[in-house]
Amino acid sequence: MLDNGNTPTASADAASAPVGAGAGRPVVASVLTPVLDEERYIRDAVARMQAQEIDGDIELLFMDGRSSDDTRAILEEIAATDPRIRIFDNPGRTTPKGLNIGLRHARGEFIVRMDAHTHYPGNYVAAGVERLRRGGVVWVNGPQVPTGRGPWSARVALATQSWLGIGSATFRRGAGTEIETDTGFTGMWSRADLERLGGWDDEWTINQDAELAARIRASGGRIVCIPEMAAEYIPRDSLKMLARQYYRYGFYRAKTARRHPLSLRRTHVLAPGVAASVIGSVVLPEPLRRPARLGLASYAVATIVASASIGARQDARLRDAAALPTVFATMHLGWGAGFLVGCLRFGPPLAGLARLAGLSGGETHSGSGPSPVAVAGPRQAGADAATAAARYGAPAAGGEASGRLPMQPEVAR
Repeated sequence: MLDNGNTPTASADAASAPVGAGAGRPVVASVLTPVLDEERYIRDAVARMQAQEIDGDIELLFMDGRSSDDTRAILEEIAATDPRIRIFDNPGRTTPKGLNIGLRHARGEFIVRMDAHTHYPGNYVAAGVERLRRGGVVWVNGPQVPTGRGPWSARVALATQSWLGIGSATFRRGAGTEIETDTGFTGMWSRADLERLGGWDDEWTINQDAELAARIRASGGRIVCIPEMAAEYIPRDSLKMLARQYYRYGFYRAKTARRHPLSLRRTHVLAPGVAASVIGSVVLPEPLRRPARLGLASYAVATIVASASIGARQDARLRDAAALPTVFATMHLGWGAGFLVGCLRFGPPLAGLARLAGLSGGETHSGSGPSPVAVAGPRQAGADAATAAARYGAPAAGGEASGRLPMQPEVAR
């Protein structure tokens, strides 16, 4: 039964009845999972979600982007034996549109985002609920633990063991205790907070969590990463897919930084600098090519040193350690090129760059202490960004490029 995004795939009685083993009990958490062509992974993903151990009832909402494979059929087969599962059509086919469909139909006190390509521990939901109920935070998530499934996937996992591979994304490092971050990987929120925020911005096909995080922090809300919610993420297993993934990260990070200047970090300008040096070493006049080439030489030395250090520390195979400079270059050039193209598409994030250069008085929100989420929704945030851009003499950002993008888990970088 194909749904139009307004009603779940379930009988009318099942759709209106409380979800879970204990009929009549309120739903504690709603798990939202956008999917598209996930037939290879969906059974295992659903099984892990069904195995969540929590004191109370949960519901599992899947928003299918009109998959061309058997993803939907598999979900309907599983849903026939588990009343906690509801399936919705996602005609927009993108991750944020799917998440917003799920949010509109969610009945839980808390909202959980899960992805089909990520392995979550059995206490993931319970740990998030416990932390949110203690208060003082708006978004709680766990460390992203890269786990290779294939030769290049394993090498990418190795690369993300270093600062050169993850920059200042503290949620990707993990820690033995709770740490505050400026964004996160999937995670949990209270439904009331997400609804006040207006949910995810449909215009952010990629990087939607970073855009949401910027609004949370602008309101004074805190985002924390706790070790109990560590989840295994499977990196891409080919350089082509890795380059495409990081290009899109950089492209939409430029858009996020344009709307939310405070979200731009110093590490965000390093990869564009490398990409610009590659271009400059070829197209600039000869006297200016030398500095660009010297910069690239320094970058090459840094990747070799980092690769050797990772190889020794992780006891990696020689062939894997030797491939790490290629992995780093693919990630950085992809991200950097995407960021530069994003600046051309949406306009450069001048306000954010001015802040990093110390030319403006903007301060990073510390998010210290509990505070209600009363920030304006995504559309008002765009208007605020246009005002900030006008202050620095730049045109307002335009819309996004169109096109279908897969529902892979996208890390907010």
